[in-house]
Amino acid sequence: MVSRTLLKRVGAAAAAAVLLGGFAVAQPAQASGRSTDLAKSVTLAGVLRHLVAFQAIAKLNGDTRASGTPGYTRSADYVAGLMRAAGYRVTRQPFPFNFCSDDASSFTQNTPNLTTYVDQVDYDVLDCSGNGTATGTVVPVDLQLTTPNTSTSGCEAADFTGVTGNIALVQRGGCAFGIKAANAQAAGATGVIIMNQGNTTAPDRQDLFLGTLGDPVSIPAISISYPQGVAFAGTADLTVTITADTVAEVRQTENVIAESRYGDADNVVMAGAHLDSVPEGPGINDNGTGSAGILETALHARNLKSKNKLRFAWWGAEEANLVGSTFYVNSLTEAEHAKIKLYLNFDMIGSPNYMFGVYDGDDSAASGAGPGPDGSAQIEKVFLDFFAKRKQATAPSDFTGRSDYGPFIGTGIPAGGLFTGAEVEKTTEDVKKWGGIAGVAYDPCYHQACDSFTPERDGADKAVYAQLRKKYKLIGNVNTFALETNADAVATAVGKFAQDISSIPPRPATMAAAARISHAGGHGLVE
Repeated sequence: MVSRTLLKRVGAAAAAAVLLGGFAVAQPAQASGRSTDLAKSVTLAGVLRHLVAFQAIAKLNGDTRASGTPGYTRSADYVAGLMRAAGYRVTRQPFPFNFCSDDASSFTQNTPNLTTYVDQVDYDVLDCSGNGTATGTVVPVDLQLTTPNTSTSGCEAADFTGVTGNIALVQRGGCAFGIKAANAQAAGATGVIIMNQGNTTAPDRQDLFLGTLGDPVSIPAISISYPQGVAFAGTADLTVTITADTVAEVRQTENVIAESRYGDADNVVMAGAHLDSVPEGPGINDNGTGSAGILETALHARNLKSKNKLRFAWWGAEEANLVGSTFYVNSLTEAEHAKIKLYLNFDMIGSPNYMFGVYDGDDSAASGAGPGPDGSAQIEKVFLDFFAKRKQATAPSDFTGRSDYGPFIGTGIPAGGLFTGAEVEKTTEDVKKWGGIAGVAYDPCYHQACDSFTPERDGADKAVYAQLRKKYKLIGNVNTFALETNADAVATAVGKFAQDISSIPPRPATMAAAARISHAGGHGLVE
């Protein structure tokens, strides 16, 4: 484990690099020329220095690193500068996207009982919600409140009757949140409430959820839990007022792509992580950890004479609905697409109340989405073997489409990666595997200002973090054991596939790249 003295030293160096605009100070000693040594070279202290730099960048730029803000541009400068200095061929790929932020909100029941609801406890403003105030009667829209709750509420324009001038209450399920909100708006609703689906007893289908509409709507849009939605649906003459102070506009951002000097250009091994935070905070775990993990791995691999070409990507606007990775995949020619043999994704690899999730390439859990493209199971096995050697339990992480692997698997490229959990609460079974606290989210500061190096100061529940610190070694909102272990796993997989992709079956010729895909999800957009 890294000592606090060492943390202060690397932190000061990284912060100085940001403040002075120089990057050489963060350059690590090179790894040996053997890919098997890559994991030994990547250290917790090395990864942490990049997190400290990201925190310093956020501090100097409004406490955020969201795409479309100076904090993101400075983060991209930091990554691109280090990678160029390390000898990689760096491309900064610009693209437009819908920038959405929520500055303030309120939600009140007017009748039959005056009730004031609490933001991010009772409700959440959906990303790309419209700005303004909506007051009206709550009108349920095609709700399915009995098992199995196979809801397609709000997916069809015909679902909306009697909503003109009122607030539509729709249920999660069947289609993207953005479709439901756009249909409500087209039907004349002044606002829309999206309740969770309730199709299982799992927290992610019962509790309050965080969501993204993708494309902006002009009416206020919020999410609530399934029990709250059931209560609203059963309340006669229910009127509410929703006020949302939001911004939704087109802005420019970029991906940072870095390619190794060595390796067969017809056999590209990609590793990626989204570089942006949400507007609400610095995004130190989400996704500073993934970005820092692949950055440190890449810096140590810079002189690795690999058999295959290595390509690292830091995606922009992931939090706006996977826009950067989707733009990248859609920009590939068919020939370029065919050269990418596999994609490794690292999104949140240091959650404070962590679990060790490995993307379920073969759908062995038989839950949620199906398997990834051929080759995904073989990628999963590399990670499973790594954790087995460390005597660490793992959990199958479903390909839900909520991260940047989505556009890759959507066009037939095999993928895999790691995930330590977000807003879902840890179970008692999880505690048996990884310790920690049951009934508390894997990341209690997910998508909040407290996803930082000073979570309690930035609004985290002090009692929760006091308990977590008794269970684990935390540095800010990061679990150091989870981060160190996963950083080794990142380097192990990159090092292995850099030299050998024989386990990955050849892909048949495909026009997937030319066909183009729509945005695939992004932290809550999908149904």
